[in-house]
Amino acid sequence: MTTAPAPTPAPTPAPAPAPAPVTVRSRVAELATAHITQWQKGYLSDRPKDVAALARLRRGAGRDAAEMPDLWALVDTGPLHARTDGLRALSEQELSRAEDALYTALTLWALHQQSRGTGMHRSHTRERPAGLGAAVRRLMPPGDIDDPVRKRLVRAGTAPDLVSLAQRLRDIVVLLRRADVPLDYGLLAGQLYAWQWPGGPGAVRREWGRSFHTGQQAQPAGEDTAGTSASPTTTDTDTDDKDAS
Repeated sequence: MTTAPAPTPAPTPAPAPAPAPVTVRSRVAELATAHITQWQKGYLSDRPKDVAALARLRRGAGRDAAEMPDLWALVDTGPLHARTDGLRALSEQELSRAEDALYTALTLWALHQQSRGTGMHRSHTRERPAGLGAAVRRLMPPGDIDDPVRKRLVRAGTAPDLVSLAQRLRDIVVLLRRADVPLDYGLLAGQLYAWQWPGGPGAVRREWGRSFHTGQQAQPAGEDTAGTSASPTTTDTDTDDKDAS
């Protein structure tokens, strides 16, 4: 009597790849994006609460967060303290640096968004780069380098501390605002956090340098603002009734 062959066992499915660990940097970036997305939507819809929030935030641009107690009740940093979903508790130093990075990014965005009818925060993608270096590159004419503008990015990269960096970034943001060039402020918030650690400034400078070289990519329709009146001597004087507070 012939024995039937044993059935071939079904192949064992490959295990799903483990999710990338949630870093403090990514938590800061996600929280900045969440705050700005909500405020930006409300501001563009002319909701009084969000217009007022932007005015309060804007006053902190380029200043030490420790000097701006008015912002402490405005910005919810609770998610940085969360331990749910496997998130570990942050050390005191991690919390302090995360909060400083968050405040700095939010206040710079508020300055950037002032009096603008479109969102000045835009998420970075490979097809539509919106990192700091790429945004600065878009201030320049295609195929040409505006050396005074480039030097502003270089000067920001050599800032000795976060407050000095915020002040130098404020000058760049004024130029971006004038030219309606958006920026990914979640990405920037994460970079500001990384900046504060040993080796961080060098790593962030490299990120900005790579981003600068991607900024020559084709611009989306309706957003080709390269080379538009972004003189480094321009001052921030534009206001409208909505932003007068």
